[in-house]
Amino acid sequence: MLSHLTRVLLLVSTLASACTAEDWPRWRGPRGDGTWNGPQLQDVWPDEGLKTRWKTAIGAGYAGVTAVGERVYVMDRRTEPVEVERVVCFAAETGKPLWSHSYAVKYGDLDHGTGPRAAVTFSQDRLYCLGALGHLHCLDARTGDVLWKKHLVDDLGGRLPQWGFSASPVLFKDRLYVQPGGANGTAAMALDPRTGAELWRSLSDKAGYGTPIVIAHRNQHQLVWWTPSHIRGLDPADGKPLWNVPYEVTYGVSIATPIFQEGIVFVAGYWHGSRAIRLGERRTDAELTWEDTKLLRGLMSQPLYRDGHVYLLDKARGLTCFELATGKKLWDDGNRMTPRGRNPQASLVWTGREDRVLVLNSEGELILARLNSKGYDERARTKIIGSTWAHPAYAGRHVFARSDTALVCVELPVAGKATMPPQ
Repeated sequence: MLSHLTRVLLLVSTLASACTAEDWPRWRGPRGDGTWNGPQLQDVWPDEGLKTRWKTAIGAGYAGVTAVGERVYVMDRRTEPVEVERVVCFAAETGKPLWSHSYAVKYGDLDHGTGPRAAVTFSQDRLYCLGALGHLHCLDARTGDVLWKKHLVDDLGGRLPQWGFSASPVLFKDRLYVQPGGANGTAAMALDPRTGAELWRSLSDKAGYGTPIVIAHRNQHQLVWWTPSHIRGLDPADGKPLWNVPYEVTYGVSIATPIFQEGIVFVAGYWHGSRAIRLGERRTDAELTWEDTKLLRGLMSQPLYRDGHVYLLDKARGLTCFELATGKKLWDDGNRMTPRGRNPQASLVWTGREDRVLVLNSEGELILARLNSKGYDERARTKIIGSTWAHPAYAGRHVFARSDTALVCVELPVAGKATMPPQ
């Protein structure tokens, strides 16, 4: 039998593990790649579902949730009494509104004009927030006070894309990267995150919808930028183009954030499928290594990578696994994970155990599944919110999810959840 001291130490260890789970400070999590070092979760969930810690009303939007420390941040749009976009801060423990910042907007005939698309980016007690029409604000994360603001069209010379600005602001070292788009060298831009001053501008492509990534290849950094017409590599310091692979995307929907693994940049398009680009010895070396136009066609859902394999929500066949190096398809789930539809959507995140993934599908169902090269093994599923395309945030022992009407905090079923040991 375990001694009393041993049981107490196990209790402390369990609590410490849960409390040190990572925050969710930006789009796709701590590293921007859909991985979260959260607590190990139970494989069997209660029949009655998971406990909702709190639920609060918000406005509409597709913007993902950001959760850091004791606070949760989200963007939305309200139309009454006047039309505004908002950045709203809530207490993570209770859902109590702490502050909000709003500004007037006129969506007009903006396609899918529900609300903001981009997730709030948190860094050093500052928030970088981008609205659908191009309003960019740097706010004090504690108070919501405006530190500086810019407009991607009016101030930076960008061009509003058909479905609105969607790429979340990206921070790297002393640069804030935004995607105004436009024909005057404004497709990619770096700003000073402290002041909003322009540092450089580059390219003349239209604005895409996917968030760029910063990669390290052969001990040098590159900025990977996927526009509606090209997949490009830029120097993060000055915006100098390094390499370019043409890829014309129908309707300009370059949406999913690229993946970089094994020296390969991977992007997934809806109508014309996937592209894999291998980077070479020099920073300017890049070549198309394979493409697939029939079996690997993703849209909004972010693909996941692990151990040489990519997991992608294909528009027709559901969750699909393939080899990154070759594009060889290994399996699909036959649309089990999320319903087949015109625009299938699910947010996938690696968590806890090595092969476990948390999924929030478009029906508002939270799913725990085991993923590997052999198949999709669903362990648990429960509904936590209404229909949604927005990416949730995971922090501590909770998931924060939003729809067009509500923001919820739901307790995750932690494995070996601590109870006081018997005396």
